[in-house]
Order: sequence, then structure tokens, then C-alpha cells
Amino acid sequence: MADDQTLVRTGFRLILGADGIDVVAEAVNGAEAVDAVRRTRPDVVLMDVRMPEMDGLEATRRILTGAAGQPRVIILTTFDLDRYVYAALSAGASGFLLKDVTPEQLTAAVRTVRTGDALLAPAITRRLVQRFTRRGGDTATPHRDLAALTPRELEVLCLLARGLSNAELAARLHLAETTVKTHVARILAKLGLRDRVQAVIVAYETGLISVGEPDGDEGDGEAGPEARTALP
Repeated sequence: MADDQTLVRTGFRLILGADGIDVVAEAVNGAEAVDAVRRTRPDVVLMDVRMPEMDGLEATRRILTGAAGQPRVIILTTFDLDRYVYAALSAGASGFLLKDVTPEQLTAAVRTVRTGDALLAPAITRRLVQRFTRRGGDTATPHRDLAALTPRELEVLCLLARGLSNAELAARLHLAETTVKTHVARILAKLGLRDRVQAVIVAYETGLISVGEPDGDEGDGEAGPEARTALP
């Protein structure tokens, strides 16, 4: 857990510990966080954005570059600013939460990314997509060639990018949930992506779907990724 405020670290440690989640190391800046990750090899890192010496975004890049057994990183901050969100996800973070989350949301987020899933805070997804995939962000991700995907995988990616869970994808496509999981895993592997958050970004940046585009089911009333608060 990396945060330059002692009270924040103490509060989060107590919340996590009460739910059976061990905090194996704490850091007050990004440089300490990078060192702590190398020493303790945690499953999940809670990373503040603004810290002295090295900020959380640079620390995330260093933690997630080139090493085997990389942890999952959740960016946790009081600053609800789009450029931080996009930069964090581009650096490889698996989630982005604001510090006003409830204790239940915090522990659920840690457990979610620990299993290999990814999530975003409720207020973030729509603005992220609008600002950085329509007009180009501060740090664009490399273009991914979607030609490697089968028609079914493209269909799954479209729905995944709109925030549907595996269960909802299965129901929409009339497939078994295990089959959907296989499709998602193949999509991530073919496109060289870490998780579903990166798949959402790629789906918009490549023009596969666009902001506000209907999802093809007129009866459900959902128009895009803003209808979901997480990417299960």
C-alpha cells in the first residue's frame, strides 16, 4: 500500500485487515513502493497517484514492466481527473478507485483484481471513453489489429466493452458461461492485453464501437459502458 498520508494508510490497513486481507508492506512514495513490491511480492498493490519523489503512475509503470509474477495495481486517489485515469490504465493498472469508497467497496475491489478481473469507479468509465477515445488521450495505447479475432470474438468484445459480465454475455449470446470465459481469455491473449479494462480501451480506440452506441438490444435500455460501474 503506497500513500504519503499516514492516516490514510492506517485506515486502509485496518479496513483490509478486518476483512482478512494482509497488508505486507507500506510505502510513502513511489520509489519505496517499487522496492517494497520487489521485496514482498504482493498479490495486489494499492497505489496513490500524487506522492513525493516518484508518483504512483511512474511507480506502476516500473512495477508492471518486464517482471514475472506481476501484482495487480489499483490506483486509489482523491483526484477524479480523467488524465490520471487514462495514464494509470495505460501503465497497466487493473482498477481505479476514489478514496471516498466505502470499506466494503475497497475490500471487494482488492478481491476482484486479485482474481484477475478489473474495475473502475462508477463515475469514471463514460468520461474516460469520451475524452480519450474520441479525441485522443495524453498517452495513446498501441493500435491493436482486430483481424486476429473471429466474428464471435468480435461480438464478445463489443459486449464486453459495454460492461456486460460473463453471465450477461452468456445470456445475450445463448452460450454457456464457461464458453464465454474461454472467448474472453482468447481475446486477451490474441490482443496481448492484461485484462478486460484494456480490452474496453482497445474496443473504442480501434473504432469497434463508439461512445453512446446502442448495444443492439432495444429492450434493456442500456446505451454504453456508463451503464456499468465495474468490469467483472
